[in-house]
Amino acid sequence: MIGLNASKRFISSVTRSASSIKSSRISIAAKPLVASSNSNNTNNNNNITINNNNNNNIKINSNNLNIKNNLKNIKNNNGKMNMSANIINRLSDSKLGSMDIHIYRSYSTVHKTIRNVAIIAHVDHGKTSLVDQLLTQSGAIKQTEKDERVMDSNALERERGITIMAKCTSFEFKQHKLNIVDTPGHGDFGGEVERVLSMVDGVVLLVDATEGPMAQTKFVLSKALAAGLKPIVVINKMDRSTIRVDEVENEIFDLFATLGANDDQLNYPTLYASGRQGWAIKNRDDDRKNIHPLLDTIIDYVPYPNVKPEEPFTMLVTNLESDPFVGRIVTGKIYSGKVKVGAPLRCVGINGEVIEDSKVTKIFARKGIERTILEEGEAGDIIGIAGFKNATVTNSILDPLVKTPIPANPIDPPVISMHFEANNSPFAGKEGTQLTSLKIKQRLLKELESNVSLNVVFAGESFEVKGRGELQLGILLENMRREGFEVAVSQPRVVFKRENGELLEPQEEVTIDVDTEYSGHIIEKLSKRKGDIIEMKQSMGKSRLVFLCPSRGLIGLRSEVINDTKGTGVMNHLFHSYIPHKGPMQNMEKGALISMAEGTTTSHALSSLEDRGTLFVPPGVQVYSGMIIGENSKQNDIDVNPVKSKHLTNIRTVSKEEGVRLAPPKVLKLEEAISSVKEDELIEITPQNIRLRKKELDLTKRQKISRDKKHIG
Repeated sequence: MIGLNASKRFISSVTRSASSIKSSRISIAAKPLVASSNSNNTNNNNNITINNNNNNNIKINSNNLNIKNNLKNIKNNNGKMNMSANIINRLSDSKLGSMDIHIYRSYSTVHKTIRNVAIIAHVDHGKTSLVDQLLTQSGAIKQTEKDERVMDSNALERERGITIMAKCTSFEFKQHKLNIVDTPGHGDFGGEVERVLSMVDGVVLLVDATEGPMAQTKFVLSKALAAGLKPIVVINKMDRSTIRVDEVENEIFDLFATLGANDDQLNYPTLYASGRQGWAIKNRDDDRKNIHPLLDTIIDYVPYPNVKPEEPFTMLVTNLESDPFVGRIVTGKIYSGKVKVGAPLRCVGINGEVIEDSKVTKIFARKGIERTILEEGEAGDIIGIAGFKNATVTNSILDPLVKTPIPANPIDPPVISMHFEANNSPFAGKEGTQLTSLKIKQRLLKELESNVSLNVVFAGESFEVKGRGELQLGILLENMRREGFEVAVSQPRVVFKRENGELLEPQEEVTIDVDTEYSGHIIEKLSKRKGDIIEMKQSMGKSRLVFLCPSRGLIGLRSEVINDTKGTGVMNHLFHSYIPHKGPMQNMEKGALISMAEGTTTSHALSSLEDRGTLFVPPGVQVYSGMIIGENSKQNDIDVNPVKSKHLTNIRTVSKEEGVRLAPPKVLKLEEAISSVKEDELIEITPQNIRLRKKELDLTKRQKISRDKKHIG
């Protein structure tokens, strides 16, 4: 206790202390504030006590302090009285009684009304359709504005009916803000799922009521459980007649136990829903009205974000967007503090290196299908920030006072690689606008900014691109093709690695669902590719076959499974582990029909080639020497002349010459070309055509290379 009259220096120190926290908001709680005379007070020493606690609270106990003239400066804000530091400076000798003043920082509790949730599932189990219903029934989008799969905004996503990029949206429900992240279901885009799990605090696991847990279900659930997220299980597509709910529930619980879920995670709630019809129920005999039971479960079961509003601003970048007006927008969850427009921030890499210092120019948030502008972002919310030109995924946006970046989750390694190079065929430059290696390099660098599961090795004029699978690389090539690129790519190769001098190769878990009559043929096909069957289930005329197979054995397998099962087979695969190399596989590749001349194909020439195999080109198409025009029915390559025309003669016959009838050619799709291209071939990809060609176009040089290989062998 220090007397006021005894030391003026003490009053000066109180003034300096108040001024030092002037930049922060100072609140005086209404309840402890007493501004009336205390008749029982007999102490005339006018003592002051200041207690500075670790939680930044300052308590001033004073007798006879006059604040009568300063009450007009105190304003009510959300039930609290805010008082600037200069009021404390003017507190002096008073005729009023004792009073208690609690001075503390005012921190937001908005994060307690936020729920960050990711929708995860296997491909085609109904994630995007469920998000449509959540947005519609919460009022985020009107029924008249509703479009099927509104979250699949990319053109390729709509064409293929799959989600490729993870996307975030939000809506209000019962005074809570729900941030929902729609994730891809295909295994090749698993990096998108791994990336967004750092933003959320819970997951909604969708499982098909007929198919049950699949390969990607196991993958996404393992990542969610390892991150400590709380799961909600939704058994979807309950409106079907083929549902097997009891078996699926047992399979889900077994999957949780196998993946090492803790007791809290094993105590997950289960709901039953139909995303297409727009209802969810907690018990099977409940009324099927709307999707609200799922929303209530999310609010009650998923915890609010574990963030620190009182600390300086930190955010981890998990997604990138581009806007023609504000430039690059980095999206992520705020881990601490808050941010306003104009705030100076620093972008830091995953290892702590400073990438750039900049100011926030705009703050965005997704609401429904629209992007809204915010004045400030609060801790726990998922927002987008503009103003950083070089920030990318896994970077941290920090207050300049913060030195340590936010750790990013590790991503599973790529297993497939392909070599990209500029197109150098005789038809190069006739269709595309992006033709040089420099343009391809710039495009790949741009892709690396947002695609965390991709890896590129730059070596001269050729670029080795590594990814999760054929579909992921095919999507990248398709996007480049539509942007005007002309690219030549090689056969996919498996990414090997060495440990302790031993060559290791990636192994994948392959799940194939086929009609039971085809199961024997599929088992035989996988055994030739070094695959080992680990599980086989039969139900309702269907068989589910699970294999462990080297990744190189899966190249081209999907198209063969579809053809062998007459379109009824469904194949999914997931990276499992690295194993010792299993040795060479049996050669199952078919030969090629190679054009030996340049010109326009004719019906007369193609009619004589039909018996040799499957043609890729119709009559009247331009071809060049070294271009592959068809697939040989045998394993050897054949050089043919598809431009040969019928010679005219002056001999007349009574019978009319028969017209040539050709079977429709097989039009190569990009994924089919990737799966069928061989080691000495390239895929020529242009905005208008997809062609197969030999790396060496000259026939004489190819024959010499073939002789040399036989001699070496």
